[in-house]
Amino acid sequence: MIRRSLILAALLVSGAPVALADIAGANAAFRAGQYDLALREAAAELTADSHALRARSILAKAMCAGREPDTAVLRKALEEAEAALKLDAGHGEGRLQKAIALSLLTRPMDLLEARDSGNGPKAKALAESVLADDPANHYALGFLAVWHVEVHRRGGSVGAAMMGASLKTARKYYAEAVRLAPEDASLRWQWARALAAFDAKKYHAEIEAELQAALEIDPATELDRVMQGRAEALLDVVETGKPRDVEAAALRML
Repeated sequence: MIRRSLILAALLVSGAPVALADIAGANAAFRAGQYDLALREAAAELTADSHALRARSILAKAMCAGREPDTAVLRKALEEAEAALKLDAGHGEGRLQKAIALSLLTRPMDLLEARDSGNGPKAKALAESVLADDPANHYALGFLAVWHVEVHRRGGSVGAAMMGASLKTARKYYAEAVRLAPEDASLRWQWARALAAFDAKKYHAEIEAELQAALEIDPATELDRVMQGRAEALLDVVETGKPRDVEAAALRML
């Protein structure tokens, strides 16, 4: 079994900034890709919002590094998300960032290890709880759409049944996410990447269309631009390579 896991971080770490004036500087730094500055600015007043933004900044910096995220870095992001939830147990952004960190921590694991760790089910439950509170949260919708595809890819029908994953549910979540946020480049990139890793031959036309759509969107953040660069690279493989080449390239990407 391929030892890869849920690749969901780009979709959510590029999410909407926490809309509070006291961390406006940290939000601006995040959007500009100045993640160390965002961390410092957010540390000025440690509220649930600022802890969640620190978690998002740590994860975004790891995503942009172009290599597998270090476990210690992921655990630091998890600590920040949990600190937000200690201050506000219902904090939506905190729950989303915790879900991302838990998902990334499963990357070195196979499906059974991920299930036994509890990280995969916990991440799913966190995103579902955010969606229950805010049905229009397209970040949570996108996270869950890719979660269901990734579980199918890694575990097949049997593994998906064990984990409660459904391709029909994935499509339902993604359709609603795109309806709510048609101009979110990272949303389209992550869906295309997930399909490409799963079955590049079967979904060739959809993968190509979604990657092209991602490239046509005006990026809202520096992280969006990084994700668009990856979309462009994968699109080149889609247009020139064989399905197995596309799948291998998608699996290497975050």
